[in-house]
Amino acid sequence: MPVHLCKLLLFLAALAALPAHALTVEVQASDELKALLEQHLETARAARLGDKPDAEEIARLQRQSEQTARDLLATEGYFSPRIESKVEPAGDDWRVTYRVDAGPRATVRSVKFAFAGELATRENAAGLRGRIERNFALQPGMPFRQADWNTAKLGALQALLLARYPAARLAASEARVDPEAHAADLALTIDSGPAFFYGAPVISGSERYPESLIRNLNPAKPGRPYRQQDLIDYQMALEASGYYAQATVRIDPDPAQAAAVPVRVEVIERPEKRFSVGAGISTDTGARVQASWLHRDILDEGMRLKLETRLETKKQTGLAELAWPRNAKGYENSLGVQLKHEDIEGQETRSTVLAAKRNRTRGQIETTLTLQYQTEEQTVGDVLSARNQALSANYAWTQRTIGRAFYPRRGYVLTLQGGGAAAALLSDTSFIRLYGRHTHYFRAGDNGRLVLRGELGSVLADTRDGIPTDFLFRAGGDNSVRGYAYQSLGRTLEGGVASVRYLATGSVEYNYFFNRDWGMALFVDAGDAADSPGALSPVFGYGVGARYRSPVGPVNLDLAYGEATDEFRLHFSLGVSF
Repeated sequence: MPVHLCKLLLFLAALAALPAHALTVEVQASDELKALLEQHLETARAARLGDKPDAEEIARLQRQSEQTARDLLATEGYFSPRIESKVEPAGDDWRVTYRVDAGPRATVRSVKFAFAGELATRENAAGLRGRIERNFALQPGMPFRQADWNTAKLGALQALLLARYPAARLAASEARVDPEAHAADLALTIDSGPAFFYGAPVISGSERYPESLIRNLNPAKPGRPYRQQDLIDYQMALEASGYYAQATVRIDPDPAQAAAVPVRVEVIERPEKRFSVGAGISTDTGARVQASWLHRDILDEGMRLKLETRLETKKQTGLAELAWPRNAKGYENSLGVQLKHEDIEGQETRSTVLAAKRNRTRGQIETTLTLQYQTEEQTVGDVLSARNQALSANYAWTQRTIGRAFYPRRGYVLTLQGGGAAAALLSDTSFIRLYGRHTHYFRAGDNGRLVLRGELGSVLADTRDGIPTDFLFRAGGDNSVRGYAYQSLGRTLEGGVASVRYLATGSVEYNYFFNRDWGMALFVDAGDAADSPGALSPVFGYGVGARYRSPVGPVNLDLAYGEATDEFRLHFSLGVSF
């Protein structure tokens, strides 16, 4: 009998003669591999559970753990490791020690692609095949890990699944490892299947509202190549339309239907009528209560009638609006009348607005064309009393790249507006109004963000007289220059602050979030409003604040110091709808 086998049997016999004891495990390896092995080795698992194995079980776990260690190291690209283990007494317990020399890690030596399906035969598909190869996550010279290999294969498929080829699959894959050369040769075959094109929508769940509402919101027009983003946009448009509480949009990637794959739309409809009330408070306009009534299916055509009243300390409004559902070209049209009363910083206005609007949203872009007639009575203390009217045409363009996050950490919102009126057409004064606002969000570390905001406005006219205040500007307040009262920056008159023709404001803010819901802010705001560009004299506000992601929306609480007034001011807003 070999000498080493005799020693092993004698050792096992000695262990068997001893009572079972608790077990501890020590792994001597690099930090990365040590954590992996301590997590998965059978002996380490038994030690964590507090097991007290006998001698035979300890020997079995020791041998099994060595093989497990080799398998684990192979997944990390180490195919020639040296592993030594031993069992020794440690007081009343047993200790198992593993010494692991992983050796050199294998690297990718070559990557070979093969394509099947329509992607292999389509004449103009060479560019797509090339992009898949260039963007493959594992390239020659990179370390080889099994997890990275799996991720790379999924990534190669993803480019096809998202556009044109939802039935794409990985037909074959192989990783040949050369342990002596510490190299891996990779090969994979991607079968794209056929290219998919949209067919007609197949709708279920539509009972209360006409199906034309669903079809008109469809960006996946029949005959167009499949894109997963189209289905996402379609579902979001349905849920944002106001008619549906929930929507699901999908296709079945059946190659037999690729030429005209049905778009399956399932909806859960909202009630036809809704009454809602709400309350809130802000430091800009004071306490608020509001109530609205909505009928979503006037004349059984999906037309919406909305009646709303909103009462705030400094502002009161009433609205009646009739809106048509989106048509096949993507437009939503509406007619409305609004009554409004404001008394802010001594400037009091009473106005009536009749408006016809055409709105269109396509992806991140929203556009609105408005024709409105407005009459207004305006007073500022005992100094100014005027009646103004204007028939104006206005265009607004907005791009949003921030998604739906309460506190976005990347992206921007850009708004551009232009409009005007002519004295010859039911207006007291001819004017052109231009306005732009840009807010940009930047990621700042793992838990922070930087917010930059700027706005510019100008009204080109011979005089401000006769121009309704809605087309003019004032600055100050929560979303303008913090540290100053709402709309307190403008033309100062005895008894109040009047609106003017030029505006410029800017802000730099840093936020740090302690967890998902709570954060803090540091900011600097600056800006002014005046009757000429040369008269603009920016004032500064500095402050700190708290940010809270509440269930009903974001809550911002800011304490700001107004340098020009040498005063601190609290800025706060919160609103809840029922």
